[in-house]
Order: sequence, then structure tokens, then C-alpha cells
Amino acid sequence: MKSMPLAYRAEPLYSDSNLLALGYSEPSQTDSSHASLNKANLNQADLSQHKAVRYCRELMRRPSITPDDAGCQRWLGVKLEAMGFVVSHYQDYGVSNLLASLDERPALLALAGHTDVVPPGDLSRWQTPPFAATLMGETLIGRGAVDMKSGLAVMLAAVEDHIACYGLPKANWQFIVTSDEEGEAEFGTRALVERLAAAQRLPKYCVVAEPTADKQAGDVIKIGRRGAISARLQLKGKQGHVAYPKNAVNALHMAARVMQALEALSWDEGSDDFPGTSLQVTHVDSGSFTDNIVPGSCEICFNIRYSYRYSEAGIIERIQSCLDALALGKDAINLRWERGCTPYHTQENDQQSLIAQVEAAIFEVTASFPRLSTSGGTSDGRFLSSHQTQVIELGLPNHSIHQVNERVGLAQIVRLYQIYRALLMRFHR
Repeated sequence: MKSMPLAYRAEPLYSDSNLLALGYSEPSQTDSSHASLNKANLNQADLSQHKAVRYCRELMRRPSITPDDAGCQRWLGVKLEAMGFVVSHYQDYGVSNLLASLDERPALLALAGHTDVVPPGDLSRWQTPPFAATLMGETLIGRGAVDMKSGLAVMLAAVEDHIACYGLPKANWQFIVTSDEEGEAEFGTRALVERLAAAQRLPKYCVVAEPTADKQAGDVIKIGRRGAISARLQLKGKQGHVAYPKNAVNALHMAARVMQALEALSWDEGSDDFPGTSLQVTHVDSGSFTDNIVPGSCEICFNIRYSYRYSEAGIIERIQSCLDALALGKDAINLRWERGCTPYHTQENDQQSLIAQVEAAIFEVTASFPRLSTSGGTSDGRFLSSHQTQVIELGLPNHSIHQVNERVGLAQIVRLYQIYRALLMRFHR
């Protein structure tokens, strides 16, 4: 069992002094939508009036399907500049990128995310318009409700209220935002990290607001992700009549041998905090079907998810050796690799590590520790992680991501906001 984090404070979560910290304030001429609350009616508060919820809806109403930002980053930039951030907007091959810093020093803390969302799909299957950010009771429905405009909204609201309460931190804070995480991700976060590296301004710690939770915000954090790479394998045989197989070379039979060899490869089995490596065939295509023709060509597609124990170059070399051993013949195989994504893994080395700080913030708000995980698909954490930068991912429950009627409970948005507020206090130095 883990010991209690050293940074844990036993201050009541709903004390009078913490009402503003929860995102509620007295109505003002500049923001009349804030709710006036006190301890007596806090539990019955209209969660829809919480700043993080309102900011989430503001972003969700912009149809920012990859790589179109649809004005999200301009809106974010105005908010950040009002807090004292210096904001830079970039257009990189059609991708909108935003970098905001309090000063020119390497950031102690970076907050990262993406404004793009996946397409809504069949509109007839949606209960509400996907970009209307509709409230149904205490649930918010719409594209980006979970992945991940809500995460950006929480980050923005938490930083804004922290600065309003305590002033600017002594250390540099940073926002790293792109509109191309759901797509190829070639010119998004990768491009921003390259700019920071060239200027020797990589952050020390980085938190990504990807949806990581299982049932409650804060119950799971990602401390790494497996790498991924896809392949298209073209097999060339010889087409012929099925009645004369000696005059043909069946490309599907070749494919069967290839798939059997790929399946027989052994990989690492993983560990308690990092899944092992696996190879999955995802598609087989021998062209149009005719029952009296031996197919002369076949395409096999497969994907490999691999742990940090492997490199992309090592994966490619191992697959090529496997294929060479089959001796299928000269020019019989054409292999093309696609969509390579490197793995990353953040270690918990001491009480000052990012994992320890995030655990402490979550414990302060929820009185429980998160489960550490590296499951799921790839994320932009792979671009942000380096020997200089520790990365974790902390966000909302992810059960409805990329689905029709994507949704999140308003209470989960507020809960995540509270965790981020507690986390920011640990980086105010």
C-alpha cells in the first residue's frame, strides 16, 4: 500500500476560502453567469454554471474537425493573454498550433492538449446536434465533451482561477495546443516541441488532458503509452485457373504462411504498469472474388503495439528477418511501413516526480490514489516526453470517446477542475 503523499493537506475541500477555488464566484458586471453560492447550497448548485463547464461548451460549439481549429485557439489565446501569457499562433501545413508562456524561461509546468475532434459520423444517430454542446440534466452531450475540449476547458479555468486567487506563479507556466492530434499528427505538437527544443525551452513537467479515467476523474492516470506502427505487405504470386494449380502461384497461400509466421513471433509479456507487445493482422485483400481463379496478388495489413523495450528500428528489422526466412522468392514481397508512433514511459523516481505530485493532488481532492496505466492508443505525450520532460496524462472518464452521443457528467468536469487546482498549487513556486 502506498504511503500518504508528503504534500497532502487536510484542508476541507468545501471551506469558505475554497469556494472561488471550486470555480464559483459572486456575479459581476463582467461575468454575470457565475453562480452565487455558499456552503449551505453548494451541493445543490447548478453545475452548468461552473466556469469549466461553460468554457467546455464554448469550445464544443466550434466544429473543429481535424485539422480545422474553427477559432478555438483564437478564443483560448484571448483568455490566456488576459492572464498575462505571451501567446504565439502558428500555421504549420494547414495545422493550427498555439504556444503560450508566462516568460522566456523553460517552463516548470506545461499544460498540453488538442482542439481538434473526430468527425461526428451519422448525424441521424445523435440525440442532439453534435456541435450544439447540449445539456441534458447533469450531462453534457456533443463532440469533444470528453476528447478533449473538456480537458482544455478545465486547464484554462483552473489556471485562470488560480492566478485570480494567488497571482502569477514565480515559475514559468506554458500551454501547448494543436489542432492535429486525431489525424496524422505530423505538424501539430511535434512541431511545437521542435520549436521549444531549438530554443532550449523544453518544459520540466507536462500534463496532457487526454481522457484517462475509468469511472471517476482522477481514478486513472496514464504514465506512458505503447508505441505503434502499421504495415502494408504486398504479396506477388501468379494468377491462374484453379484446375491447373501447377501453372499458378497462389498469393493467398503465401499470405497464410506469412500470417502464421507473424503470429508465431514471441514478444515481451509486459509488466504490472506497462502492457506487452502484440501484433495483429487487420486486413487481408486478394482482390475481386471469382471461384475458378487462383489469386495472383494479396495485401496483408497489420499493426504492432510495442512497449518501450523495443525501438521502431528494432521492430522493422525483426519483421524483415521473419519474412526473409520464408524464402518466398525474389520480388514476391513489398513491405511498406506507415504511421509510426514511438512509446514513452514516465518513471516515479522520488517525491518531486510528476507522478508523485499528481498523485498528491488527486488524493487531496478524492482521498484515494489513482491507478497508473499505459493502456489505450497513442497520444501526443510521445512527442512531449524526453529525458528533460516528465509527462503524465490526466483527464475525464473515457467510455464515450469517439462515439455517437459523446457525453460527460458535469460533476466529472468539476471534479477534474478541483484536481487541477490542487495540482497547480504544487507548481506555484
